Amino acid sequence: MGQGYAFATMPNRQGNRPTRTPLGRNKRAELGVIDFTLAKRALLRDAQVGVLGLTDICDAHPELLRAAKHIGEPTKHDCPVCAKVKLVLLAYVYGEGLRDQNGRVWSIDTGLRMTAANPGASCYVVEVCTNCQWNHLREVFTARRSATG
Repeated sequence: MGQGYAFATMPNRQGNRPTRTPLGRNKRAELGVIDFTLAKRALLRDAQVGVLGLTDICDAHPELLRAAKHIGEPTKHDCPVCAKVKLVLLAYVYGEGLRDQNGRVWSIDTGLRMTAANPGASCYVVEVCTNCQWNHLREVFTARRSATG
């Protein structure tokens, strides 16, 4: 097992490869993604060594906390600051063609669907702790524009 093989893509004992979802069936596959995990690690490290205080990193806006409480989708991950509750994810979608839907909070699946359906739109996924008010931008999904548009 320690040979560095990607077991998930290697044939099993019967010679069959694991099945994969074609790119067109998964909304995430249709979107460009920017992951902010490294920025999150740097921020948490700075807080751990004392460069930043808890008031600097645990500063969620009251509206963000309200949305997290009522609309957010719970994760399996503990808050990296207080470790008392599970993080909650929210999706905010922005795009020129969204009109009155622009900038609203949505479930992750709805946000990704709306983004995929509107070229140039972006879905910002934010993680929030409802206990200590930690919040951080987790990912940004952007609908790819066609080569002609």
